[in-house]
Amino acid sequence: QVQLVESGGGLVQAGGSLRLSCAASGRTSSSYAMGWFRQAPGKEREFVAAISWNGGITYYADSVKGRFTISRDNAKNTVYLQMNSLKPEETAVYSCASRGVVGVPGVSAHQYNYWGQGTQVTVSS
Repeated sequence: QVQLVESGGGLVQAGGSLRLSCAASGRTSSSYAMGWFRQAPGKEREFVAAISWNGGITYYADSVKGRFTISRDNAKNTVYLQMNSLKPEETAVYSCASRGVVGVPGVSAHQYNYWGQGTQVTVSS
């Protein structure tokens, strides 16, 4: 079992920045690829970013490339999502996820076995 707890969400003006954190606990949680997804009201959950277990491989949705950065600190069992130049349409609940098995990062939600509760990000115009 892997437990995930997100933090760092909040209200920010358009063009602002936030850094989300995802603290993982449980057996060998640092051995697994991790991802961030978001879901806005009335919309489907969408992939944002993913990172391999050692940080050597990262994937980003086209819409966030150049503005968002995913990273991890395995000594702290924490994954981060630095979000810059935020847009109002990026208002959503942001959730982190763990693959829970050894493997490359995935861009599809079904590839992840463990999920956090999510943290609300609201970008005002």
